[in-house]
Amino acid sequence: MKMLKNCLLFCFMLCVNIAYAQQQGKVIEEQTVKSSILKRNVKYTIYLPSDYETANRTYPIVYLLHGYTDDNTGWLQYGEVNRFADKAIADGTIPPMIIVMPNADSSWYINSYDGKEKYEDFFIKEFIPHIEKAYRVKTEKKYRGVAGLSMGGYGTLIYAIKYPQLFSAAAALSAAVLPDDQMVGQPDENYENVFGQLFGRGLKGKDRLSKAWQANSVLDLVQNKTADQLSSVRYWIDCGDDDFLTKGNCLLHIALTEKKVPHEYRVRDGAHNWTYWRTGIINALQFIGDSFRQK
Repeated sequence: MKMLKNCLLFCFMLCVNIAYAQQQGKVIEEQTVKSSILKRNVKYTIYLPSDYETANRTYPIVYLLHGYTDDNTGWLQYGEVNRFADKAIADGTIPPMIIVMPNADSSWYINSYDGKEKYEDFFIKEFIPHIEKAYRVKTEKKYRGVAGLSMGGYGTLIYAIKYPQLFSAAAALSAAVLPDDQMVGQPDENYENVFGQLFGRGLKGKDRLSKAWQANSVLDLVQNKTADQLSSVRYWIDCGDDDFLTKGNCLLHIALTEKKVPHEYRVRDGAHNWTYWRTGIINALQFIGDSFRQK
């Protein structure tokens, strides 16, 4: 009898493990795309839902952007996004989707003022077309979303605001939204190391509010867009109450509110760290996923 019980238990656990394995998506940690714009290969990580290899269908996609000092593996290694996505897809919280995570180095996802780095051009003109040709992706705007944290949250907002024809929804976690006064007040060393390559070297004080900065300031872009233009994308903004970026996110919320642009604004208990982002990513993906579903 004891042997029979052990055998049944073994069979049960085997079935559980098989069922679990069948619900796990596939992760390809390192792929590359050759960029003629950047004149180099760019790495990316991709998550494919569990039925990608067996189903004869196309999938909606989310471009998930990493933060400053991270790379394309950040959301996988520290954010465990594949584990969270597996569970959320299995229980129906989010629809099956492809999640692709490109490496952006310290480009901030934009073109630099001097034209030496054109990451924005690469992303829009080369990366999206490459991904959506190489994988079974639904290529309409309504099935494409963008999300990210910190520098990637900034990139998320930049792309959604500049290219509303491409994205149905944008979810920015702890986005690096900097008001003019914070850019002006940056310590010289920090400005040079982080922002000088983007907006102009050796600038001090109000000289930092250059044309390059104004063209890539989230708050300036919002002010210069009409409510109708902004409202063509669904926005999710989430920033912790102890985050040093709280002010910029609050001002973004106010700017969108004053323009009567519908958006979701969340302030949770937390700081600028992976604990906050891990606990927020599924809500962000759920928000985007709702855009992929018929109401």
